[in-house]
Amino acid sequence: MKSAVETLNPTRVRLTVEVPFEELKASLDAAYKKINQQVTVKGFRRGKIPARVIDQRFGRGAVLEEAVNDALPKFYTEAVNEAELNVLGQPEVDITELKDNELLAFTAEVDIRPALEIPDYSGIEVEVDAVEVSDEDVDKSVEQLRERFATTTPAERAAQDGDVLTVDLEAKVDGEVLEDGVAKGVTYTVGSGELLDGIDEAVKGLEAGGSATFTSELKGGSAEGKEAEVKVDVTEVKSRELPGLDDDFAQLASEFDTLEDLRADSRKRLEQMKKYDQATQAQEKVLDALLGLVEVPIPEKLLADEIQTRKHNLEHHQLGQMGLDLAKYLEIQGKTEEEFDAETKEQAEKGIKTQFILDELVNKEKLNVSQEELTEHLMRRAQSSGMSPDQFAQAVVEGGQVPMLVGEVARGKALAVVVEAATVKDTNGQVIDLEDEEEAEVAEAVVAEAEGTEVKAEDEEKSEG
Repeated sequence: MKSAVETLNPTRVRLTVEVPFEELKASLDAAYKKINQQVTVKGFRRGKIPARVIDQRFGRGAVLEEAVNDALPKFYTEAVNEAELNVLGQPEVDITELKDNELLAFTAEVDIRPALEIPDYSGIEVEVDAVEVSDEDVDKSVEQLRERFATTTPAERAAQDGDVLTVDLEAKVDGEVLEDGVAKGVTYTVGSGELLDGIDEAVKGLEAGGSATFTSELKGGSAEGKEAEVKVDVTEVKSRELPGLDDDFAQLASEFDTLEDLRADSRKRLEQMKKYDQATQAQEKVLDALLGLVEVPIPEKLLADEIQTRKHNLEHHQLGQMGLDLAKYLEIQGKTEEEFDAETKEQAEKGIKTQFILDELVNKEKLNVSQEELTEHLMRRAQSSGMSPDQFAQAVVEGGQVPMLVGEVARGKALAVVVEAATVKDTNGQVIDLEDEEEAEVAEAVVAEAEGTEVKAEDEEKSEG
């Protein structure tokens, strides 16, 4: 076999392959054997029909077609390996010549990963928010904790802001009670802004046993978006009381004995959260700076496939779980379909560029993924997916997604290397030194967000194909 490569553009090549007929012998033998098992000829046992008889009865052309179909993947793969191509997706194959007992010639056009030059990235500088926790931040955190330990007691008075009510609801559209428009025993906190617009004004001033009617646009159900006449019956009014801000509250709500210790712990937790946010911000800004340094040509078909996959995942997975369609989602987001398409294309381009550049860095920096790193990543992915580690691991193995996970970790390590070389300062001018473990974990999350996890899994399959 001999082959040649023609570069059509930075992301696509054409392979020209010529195969001497003697190299097709194994595929021809396999073709005769397969046809032998599929046909019957009077006077011969199944599987024992001579080749010349098969040629006479069914035609040499059928045998050649079967042999070529069997041989093409093997010779294509040999040509790809010989040329050391990093192919993406399936090739477009065209048989240009087939001479019996002489020659098989074909061409194969296929997308490839572009060759990238990674420039010196040590000069990257980014600015991130400073880690500052104010007394007001701590007050808000403690107040949220108080809310969780609030108690309610029956109130023999009219409902007011902050009260917890038990209500029955009945919605009518055009004078008809909706089938799904009746709800009984609903718990509602006055002033929370939940349920329906207008309910707060309707229930304020009502005691248990009181009723009111108001008009509101329905947020869900069979008549979503329509104006409905809603009757609300208040069956119970409870006042809501927060625990006092004292040492007794600290002992009730935490492992601390004093309110001072609880506040100190809240401050520490807020600082840790802000440090994580700061690390995420640093990684994202460094990644954006790195992407700006490298020109990355993108295969058109790969981009089109990724855009389509992202749209499919949004419509059929994320929005489906929320009970929304794309039109409603765009209405909520205040976007036109054109704006959504442009945004999706931009995200897809960033995802592909991120993967190409970081994969190149993995090779350049000779980064490897240990079993321990892979296990830790798997545990984090399992937690975010809501599955147990064993369930997630089984799904990954059965789906052939282990290379995908290895790639995620490796690219996360590559980004962490770039961040380590970059200069990261906060808004106060302080140079930030991110902790190694935190840096790697955040980098993996940032890379996964940029690439799109589900899209990436499919790209891996396409590149392996």
